[in-house]
Amino acid sequence: MKTLFSYKTALGLCAALLALGTTSCDKEKLSPIPTTLTPADVAFDNPSRVLLQVNNMYSWVKAGQFLGGRYQIFSDIRANDFLNRTSNGVTGLAVWNHTLTETSQNDVVNTWVAGYAAINQINVFLARLDENAAKFTTTPFPADYTATVTQYRAEGQLLRALTYYSLLQLYARPFTDGAGSKPGLPLRLQAEMDFGNNDLARSSVAEVYAQILKDLDFAEQNLPLSQTSALLNVTRAHRNTAIALKTRVYLSMGRYADVIREADKIVSATAPFTAPTGVRHTLTASVANVFAAPQETLESILSFPFSAQNQPGTQNQLAYYYLPAPLGNGEYSLNTGAGSTLANPAFKATDERRTSLVTVVNNVSYLRKYPNGAPYTDKAPVIRYAEVLLSLAEARFRTNGGADPQALALLNAVSQRSNGTLYTAFATSEAAVDAVLIERRIEFLGEGIRNIDIMRLNAPIPGKGSVSAVTPSDVLYVWPIPAAELATNKLMTRN
Repeated sequence: MKTLFSYKTALGLCAALLALGTTSCDKEKLSPIPTTLTPADVAFDNPSRVLLQVNNMYSWVKAGQFLGGRYQIFSDIRANDFLNRTSNGVTGLAVWNHTLTETSQNDVVNTWVAGYAAINQINVFLARLDENAAKFTTTPFPADYTATVTQYRAEGQLLRALTYYSLLQLYARPFTDGAGSKPGLPLRLQAEMDFGNNDLARSSVAEVYAQILKDLDFAEQNLPLSQTSALLNVTRAHRNTAIALKTRVYLSMGRYADVIREADKIVSATAPFTAPTGVRHTLTASVANVFAAPQETLESILSFPFSAQNQPGTQNQLAYYYLPAPLGNGEYSLNTGAGSTLANPAFKATDERRTSLVTVVNNVSYLRKYPNGAPYTDKAPVIRYAEVLLSLAEARFRTNGGADPQALALLNAVSQRSNGTLYTAFATSEAAVDAVLIERRIEFLGEGIRNIDIMRLNAPIPGKGSVSAVTPSDVLYVWPIPAAELATNKLMTRN
């Protein structure tokens, strides 16, 4: 990678934001060490300082320009469920109307930069764990601290897997297009502290997915069954987080038997569906309560938190985009035209996801899943238990046909919660899968899942209004590689 900022960030800002500060010139005292930073040589000297580095990894992944808001927004507004209302180039207009270029700063460039900066922060942390291993067996570390270090390593590898997976969905062809043989991403797995490794060719899509699964397998084996509080069970990774993410990854690869195998670890055989071990994930009785403060239900598997003192940043906030004034800026309203989710007959007028999570102002429909206006403290969702249930249902329908009883029960568990619909056996597997895909569109509206589903199926991106559909063969189907990456990485190739 190494655009002039993305890996440069990992080099220049690593000291400040990963608490790996450098020492100053003692003779001249021209650059004293800031008192709020920790020098590199003591950053891993006690458990609390190591934990600071762990929290910092999360902070890079949840950056507002990445998985703290914009990534989810971009993944939804590419399709046809949202209409742009402000023509603001900073807030995704080029994503919405498919006019992105290699120099599109606010989306193509910034998303790439944020993703690879997070990857390098993680790689630096993992390298520092190795370099400081001898410290962890001595005072002030407790006797069993090496197990804690392994857990932290697992958290880092899970976050790296999540970041690579997320970037793949925008900058590379779907796995199903050529079974992963198309160009993927530069696969950077070592800590970069200088510019010696700028040039790195793209690994194939399959190779990147293989690394993602390797990281997630390690995470599953080494993460704790649960964290120490309801808040941390939502905002820090545990074993079931890794398993849930694997169901998403395998679904994107079309490996349905693997989806079933992984989901079966955290989904009971019969309703009411719950995770039998670890965090006891289950559906919340009311979908509206999933998004009500403090957004820490057993349904929420991973979300990124914000507070008044730790906000997503200007024009990154979910509520800013989706809520009308005065709480938000109404950047995007919900499309009610033909082909949109809101116009789908399966999305009933009495559905709680419509009555509680959609608001109409001056005859314009807006999403209100994220109810908190300034200072914008809604958690940014990554994955929910409802997604695991629907992924398992789809995989079973594709494997066993449209009458599969468990798949029907899984689909009904999500659907009935909000609209009372009870599906019966489908005549064909195709009809059953179509029902699941519609349910996913309704359930995860505004959560960043839509583009994932379009890409994994190698399906056209639907048009809306004056914006034409984008076919899978169109160069616009995947985002361009940033110009700065192409300029500084001589082995990089264009999309």
